[in-house]
Amino acid sequence: MTLTKFVSATPKRAMAALMSLALVVAASACNDNSSALTGVDINRVYTQIDRLGNPLVSEVFFPKRDHGLHNSKSPIDDTKLMADRGTDVPGHIRTFASAFGRSEKIISTLGAVLAPDELLVFPNRAPATAGWLSWALSNGYGGRKLTDDVVDTGLSAVFGNVLDASAPVLPGLTSDNVPPSVRSFSPSFPYLESPRP
Repeated sequence: MTLTKFVSATPKRAMAALMSLALVVAASACNDNSSALTGVDINRVYTQIDRLGNPLVSEVFFPKRDHGLHNSKSPIDDTKLMADRGTDVPGHIRTFASAFGRSEKIISTLGAVLAPDELLVFPNRAPATAGWLSWALSNGYGGRKLTDDVVDTGLSAVFGNVLDASAPVLPGLTSDNVPPSVRSFSPSFPYLESPRP
């Protein structure tokens, strides 16, 4: 019996058989490999265990006991969380401003950069200007590149003259003196080399 005769003779049975076959083929093409996902699975429940947009925010401005609390919150909660915990970024910086010659420009810029703890990206600006603090320093694209030494940049912003050319540089405080941990980057994903032994 040909398929045409089978379908015309028993249309309901044929359709049921074809549907079953389609389901078997579709099921065999699927797998449970999470690496095959191309987007966010809205049915999964994610637990945020860490967040670090700007370096040293949690480490410098929160007591150690509050690091986990900071990591579990979102940037929208930062201002209230900092106020509740007695942390005020501009106020914290202002405590040593006069001793270290930090201007109000440096204090207010650091306050805007570090609280809330989030990376800002301005896609209407030149992508070549991407980099941590570039939006605050030079009207740049912002974000954070893999090659950015964010700790040295942050220390230079606080203790150097990166944010204000007239500010005095405090020797020994503008670098952590730690070389980059990555020797090279790949032009394709995952971009990072294998960890060093």
